[in-house]
Amino acid sequence: MKQSSRKVIISCAITGSTHTPSMSEYLPLTPEQIARHSIEAAEAGAAIIHLHARNPEDGRPTPDPAVYRQFVPVIAAATDAVVNITTGGSTRMTLAERLAYPLRAGPEMCSLNMGSMNFSIHGVAGKITDWRYDWEKPYLEGMEDQVFRNTFKDIRHILEELGAKGTRFEFECYDVGHLYNLAYFAEQGLVKAPFFIQSIFGVLGGLGPDPENLMLMRMTADRLFGRENYQFSVLGAGRHQMPSVTLGALMGGNVRVGLEDSIYIAKGVPPTSSAEQVRKIRRILEELSLEVATPAEARALLQLKGPQTVEF
Repeated sequence: MKQSSRKVIISCAITGSTHTPSMSEYLPLTPEQIARHSIEAAEAGAAIIHLHARNPEDGRPTPDPAVYRQFVPVIAAATDAVVNITTGGSTRMTLAERLAYPLRAGPEMCSLNMGSMNFSIHGVAGKITDWRYDWEKPYLEGMEDQVFRNTFKDIRHILEELGAKGTRFEFECYDVGHLYNLAYFAEQGLVKAPFFIQSIFGVLGGLGPDPENLMLMRMTADRLFGRENYQFSVLGAGRHQMPSVTLGALMGGNVRVGLEDSIYIAKGVPPTSSAEQVRKIRRILEELSLEVATPAEARALLQLKGPQTVEF
C-alpha cells in the first residue's frame, strides 16, 4: 500500500526579542507591522506564527498585554494559523512579566525554553555604528552578562498554569540536556505526547550548527521519547537558518524560519519580511518532494485544542 506523504510544519517567528531595530530596517516593531508580517507569513505557508511584542515607540521588547492585544486578535481574525505566544520574553523580564499575556489568553500553543542558559549576541554591538535608539547598544552589550532563567521550578509553574488552560508547547531545546529536562517533566506527568521539540542551533550559549549536533539531538529524542511520540523541528540561527532547517526536513523534521531567527535570507541579503523566508523554505521543501502542512494538519499532528477557546 502506498504511504501518504509526510507533512512538514512551517513555523514562523516574526520579531523575537534578540534583534534590535538598528540591525534590520525590516524588523517589525509596531503592532500594525507585526500583524501585517504575520498575516503575510501565514499566507505564504506558515502553519504556526510565533509571537513576541515590542514597544511601538522604540522597538524595545515588552511583555505588556495591552500591546499584544493590539495585534494578536488581528492575526487570529485574518488567518487560521496557530498563534504561538512566547513564554521566554527576554532575559530582562521576570517570570511573571513573561506570563502576563499567555495566562490571560490561554493560547493553543506557547514556546517554552527547557532550561536556564547563557544566550548572547553581544559581539554584534561592535559591528553597528549607526544606532536608531539609545537603548539598543547597552541592551546588546549587556547580553554578555545576562542569563536566560528557566529553573525546574519556573518550568513546572509554566506547565501547570498554562497546561490547566489546555495550552500545548513548542519545547525550545538549545542543548542535549534540555531534552533530558523534557523527559523529566514527562516522567512527572506534567507533559504528554505528542511533544513538539524545537531544536535550536547556532546561538552562542547553545549547540553549534554542526550537522553532527542535529543528528545527536534527533537520536537522543528518539531514544528518550520514541519517534512516534514527538514532532521534531529545527531552527538555525543567523546564517545557519536555511542549511539547518533543510537538513532537519531531510531527517524527518519540521522547520522554523522568521526574522526572530535570522535577519538574512542569503549571504548579505536581508529579507523585507519573514514571509520571504517562508516562501524560500516552502520552495525548497516542495522541490524535495515534501508537502507543507496546513494549519488544520498542524493542529491534528500536535493535538492542539483549537482556537475556539482562546481569549485573544
